[in-house]
Amino acid sequence: MVAVGATLSAPNSGATVARRATERPGDVISATAYTPRLVAGVPMSARAWRITYVSRTATGDPTRVTGSVIVPDEPWNGEGARPLLGFAVGTQGLADRCAASRQLRLGTEYEAPVIAQAIQRGWAVAVTDYPGLGTPGDHTYVVHQANGRAVLDSMRAARRLPAADIAAHGPAAIYGFSEGGGAAGGAIELQPTYAPDIPLKGAFVGAAPSDFRAVLDHVDGTPLVFLAGYAAVGFEQAYPGIGFDRYLTPLGRRMLDKVRDTCIVDAIALGPTQPHDLDAYFTADPFSIPSIRRRLAQNSLGHTAPQTAVLVGGGTNDEVIPHAVVKKLYRDYCRLGVNAHFRAVPLTEHLSGGALISPAAMRFLAARFAGERLPRAADC
Repeated sequence: MVAVGATLSAPNSGATVARRATERPGDVISATAYTPRLVAGVPMSARAWRITYVSRTATGDPTRVTGSVIVPDEPWNGEGARPLLGFAVGTQGLADRCAASRQLRLGTEYEAPVIAQAIQRGWAVAVTDYPGLGTPGDHTYVVHQANGRAVLDSMRAARRLPAADIAAHGPAAIYGFSEGGGAAGGAIELQPTYAPDIPLKGAFVGAAPSDFRAVLDHVDGTPLVFLAGYAAVGFEQAYPGIGFDRYLTPLGRRMLDKVRDTCIVDAIALGPTQPHDLDAYFTADPFSIPSIRRRLAQNSLGHTAPQTAVLVGGGTNDEVIPHAVVKKLYRDYCRLGVNAHFRAVPLTEHLSGGALISPAAMRFLAARFAGERLPRAADC
């Protein structure tokens, strides 16, 4: 990189970010070493760096994102180069303190046990914090066009971090569940055109919010309706002027002010104390507003074929992402000719489904890294 060039305004924040004229997506701006923890007081057998790196917004503008690069302490003893896993975390929250890089350092990251499975296999892991978690502006919650880019660029950054010693052209895969499933789906659909330099061996897309209409209907009338507020914040950040703020009730405005300062545990605790119906917060159905409907459609999944094998899955009793939505994404990928596979975890809700499916998802990716043959699924 060369001397400092122009400055750019960060959307919805009023902040300016110094840019370098030759910065590319994935360039590392800064890196600080830290010890990643499985839980408080229990370090992983790995070294890590909190990085700031260059990415692109949902509309293609340069931005900066934070994240982590985690490398096992043990040398890689497998064939070829050490694999790299792009890990897209599930919903963390909207406040900066919720960022995965911070929680991994403190030992409070609920997906640390899943990340540890990858570390135990000897893989390096790139974990994006997503735009707006640790950087100016709101978090682009479930905006797959933004978060998918952040995942891919975190993988580029991991390869460009000299201390991590990750091969520039080594094998790579992507893993994500919940919001992370949406980010993973966005990443693999974007990869052929946005990041052809990161050919993928495989991907796991778990419980992805791939159909916003169905997900909204599923949480309406429940304590999880606050997730509509999370999404409104995220889409307003990604697409300034989209219109969510014009259709908020007074209660809706107060609710958004509250959830902006929550991590997911805080928001879940808040949910039962608030009205459960969407119309308490919005004066109109968001899908009746053309500007909102168009952007939601642009961030749905299953319309572009990933160029990698994909495992899709989730829990059958998921209270956040309807199982029918997960199954539909699988069928959409099959329709597009993708070598897609499906795994359901019976009788599980969202959180337990994510935990219980993770060993199978890791085995699927390990087989892809090993080059094992993958016949097409009989129903795909």
